[in-house]
Amino acid sequence: MAAFAGYLEKLDQKLHEKNKINEYFEKAEKATGVKRVYLALGLIGVWALYMVLGHGAELICNTIGFAYPAYVSLHALETNTKEDDTKWLTYWVTFAAFSLVEFFSDFIVGFIPFYWLLKCIFLVWCFAPIANNGSSFLYGRVLRPLFLKNRSAIDETLDKAASGVAGLARDAAGKYMAGKSE
Repeated sequence: MAAFAGYLEKLDQKLHEKNKINEYFEKAEKATGVKRVYLALGLIGVWALYMVLGHGAELICNTIGFAYPAYVSLHALETNTKEDDTKWLTYWVTFAAFSLVEFFSDFIVGFIPFYWLLKCIFLVWCFAPIANNGSSFLYGRVLRPLFLKNRSAIDETLDKAASGVAGLARDAAGKYMAGKSE
């Protein structure tokens, strides 16, 4: 219970920072007489219920996992610092790896209760503005070791594939040119 109270306090502090969204919470708080932290919790509850029962949960989940990260990634590209670029590249690598795993296990999705809610929570954890968020954790513990272990085999396979594609392109261009000269 103490941990929940601590999270509630942090949420309340975030909801009192100056930004456009919090202006709406301030107006709603004044209009209803309900503290903005409880309004936020109510919205989260309604959203969670909709993600379980509502239509379009997949679209909402994937939009949340894409829209905000894409927006802040574009901002990161416009800065001169490397740290924000690394943070968002890590998110996108994690997002892509999860999407690939999800694609191949798509038949399981129907059997997992509350899948879209759980996926959405997972994606928010991956881009959360905390030191050891989901993408940092998964990259450091799963993706990076897997990549480093298989790097040379992956590079070799990609080189062979590139050579094969280049050969096909040369053959196609040669046949095209031979057909034009006839």
